[in-house]
Amino acid sequence: MPTAKYYISVISAFTIWGFFSVVLKSLDDFTAFDILSYRSLLSAAIMMVITLFLRPKTLKKSKELFFSFEKKTQYRIIGINILSGFFLALNWYIFIYVMNNVSVSATSLAYLICPILTMVLAYIILKEKLFKLQWFSVILSLIACLLLSMGNFMDLFYSMVIAFSYALYLILQRKNQEMDRFLVLTVQIFFAVILLFPFFMTYDFQTVKTPFFYKMIGLIAVVFTIIPMFLNIYALKGLPSSIVGVFIYLNPIINFFLAIFYFKEELTLLQGLSYLLIIVSIIIFNIPALKHRIHRRRATHIQ
Repeated sequence: MPTAKYYISVISAFTIWGFFSVVLKSLDDFTAFDILSYRSLLSAAIMMVITLFLRPKTLKKSKELFFSFEKKTQYRIIGINILSGFFLALNWYIFIYVMNNVSVSATSLAYLICPILTMVLAYIILKEKLFKLQWFSVILSLIACLLLSMGNFMDLFYSMVIAFSYALYLILQRKNQEMDRFLVLTVQIFFAVILLFPFFMTYDFQTVKTPFFYKMIGLIAVVFTIIPMFLNIYALKGLPSSIVGVFIYLNPIINFFLAIFYFKEELTLLQGLSYLLIIVSIIIFNIPALKHRIHRRRATHIQ
């Protein structure tokens, strides 16, 4: 089926991000803002070099395509990508602020809330259809998130802000389909870096950077930023935001299993129940789409 490549893309993206904690743990001696700043600057630099020197023909074609559109369409494309860069920058900055000043659990909770917000916003803004069974999965996910946030209202609040900024980013990409996906991502990260630049200039970078730090930042920039983000926006080319949003759950689920089996962290009954509900909600959410694909295959076979 043609949509299989989009499912592979979104599953690959969030699976990669799920293993991000393994790399981050090796950089415990450096602040979260150190990692964010070097990660975003290096990602933007790499993508600019690839776009300008390795993909000049694509850049030229994209430029010609852009100027072939009506002024109204050009302004819409520019506006969407500036907004996308803004929401990326906002998401990255708030994520780091919460990581440093609130709690790590609040950032983890954000990954769990984001799919719910994405599904609801896609329904409200993009008018994407959700079946009754999918609404039931949304309720299950919400219950799981509320269970995980019990006794930590501020964690829930900050998680909502992080999740809302990324959910809006995902929604915007459904309206951002005209241009080359890699070029679009390059422009968005470039705008994000511009918006974050004042914070880079005023932040006091006290920790001495080691060769190991630069190697890990290179790995993070390529493997955990450029590749999954490209796969993410590529998946949005062929899948509704609500479906892409639900696969965000792969990230915290992988983190959950890593915490237990790799980092040897203790599991509470409440956490186990919450993650079980999330896994069940993912299965339930995808049942209508799976049934639809089966019916289409049967219809094609009959013809």
